[in-house]
Amino acid sequence: MRLAELSKRSGVSTATIKFYLREGLLPPGRQINASTAEYDEEHLRRLRLVRAMIQVGRIPVATVREVLGHIDDHSLGRSLRLGAALWALPQVREPDEEDEHIRGVRQEVDALLERLGWTNALALRTISPSYRSLVLALAAFRRLGYADSADIVIPYAELMQRMADLDLDLMEAHPTEEERVEFAVLGAVLMEPALTALHRIAQEEQTARRYGLAHEPDGRLLTDSQRLES
Repeated sequence: MRLAELSKRSGVSTATIKFYLREGLLPPGRQINASTAEYDEEHLRRLRLVRAMIQVGRIPVATVREVLGHIDDHSLGRSLRLGAALWALPQVREPDEEDEHIRGVRQEVDALLERLGWTNALALRTISPSYRSLVLALAAFRRLGYADSADIVIPYAELMQRMADLDLDLMEAHPTEEERVEFAVLGAVLMEPALTALHRIAQEEQTARRYGLAHEPDGRLLTDSQRLES
């Protein structure tokens, strides 16, 4: 397909596609002559990935380029290729090792991973952004007085293990290695916000089932404070 058709099928303007080509986010098309190139379905798929990362994920162009470089690195095995691509996405800050809460929580997280039998996660903890995120989150719990925060997350961790198996099953359904890693990156960019939203909607649903909802005569919902005032 020519550039105009690629633009039409993707919904991305030709000017933006040319920018992505200049920035190395999209591989060059097959040159037909000095001014014309042809593009294929691989370009369309990659363009949609780039668009999702930049528009939905709000990921900087330089970071997108780094992620795509890992996706296209055939020298890496699947685990390293996938890990490198995901770790290149924007991550949390480094924990302050002078913070006593951070030091205490690190020990708790290591014990938690060992209890779960996640030996590979333990081996990768010094370089894993996800490990850092968990440490920072549980340290914040500890500052608020929740000393048993690591125990609180165990049932959630067990659910996450089942979810990770589902993620990999879906990923492995794609035919090529590039598509599998691309799917995993899209999962981080698109599915994680969707899962957060589903979690909150489920909380709203279960809260209403457990505690009920109050309504005005016209059908409008009453908040708890309005219920107390009425």
